[in-house]
Amino acid sequence: MAGLIGKKIGMTSMFSEEGKNIPCTIIEAGPCVVTQIKNQESDGYSALQIAFDNQKDTRLSKALLGHLKKAGAPASKKIAEISFDEGISMGDTLNVDLFAEGDFVTVVGNSKGKGFQGVVKRHGFAGVGDATHGQHNRLRAPGSIGAASYPARVFKGMRMAGQMGNARVKVENLQVMRVMSEKNIMIVKGAVPGAKNSYIIIEK
Repeated sequence: MAGLIGKKIGMTSMFSEEGKNIPCTIIEAGPCVVTQIKNQESDGYSALQIAFDNQKDTRLSKALLGHLKKAGAPASKKIAEISFDEGISMGDTLNVDLFAEGDFVTVVGNSKGKGFQGVVKRHGFAGVGDATHGQHNRLRAPGSIGAASYPARVFKGMRMAGQMGNARVKVENLQVMRVMSEKNIMIVKGAVPGAKNSYIIIEK
């Protein structure tokens, strides 16, 4: 099933029929113009290239602008590829009507970047705990990272401090709670990756 490029607007909550307060995310989904159809013969794989969120022509290179004009698409801020769907041709416009209330969707986006973080925040380490036995400034330290003269190295994958966030994250099985076609808005249950106004890809 084809999907859409969307923009995370923010979060809200809705009440279910049982009276439960459900956290939800508001997404501006589409309209997206199909700018290229890739197939097995010419590209080695099948996919739809779609464009979303108009911008000034002067902000794109002439090559990219010409590529979009060939499909009748305006200058766009975000271009992405999604899974191929039969019956769609170049220049078609996909909108939020692809989804219906009750559908389950997969959302892909970049998580919020949190910079360089220590092991307590990044991996959930407990730290040393109480500062006993004369230890000083060790409450959030990583502790030992290896053995002695054998193997005389740190094993790959050792959980240490480093860059946290700003990674591609996929969240599956988010239920569509509401679709507002006139505003190109959909509301899904739960949270999706990224900050407000970040781009995401929604697929069934």
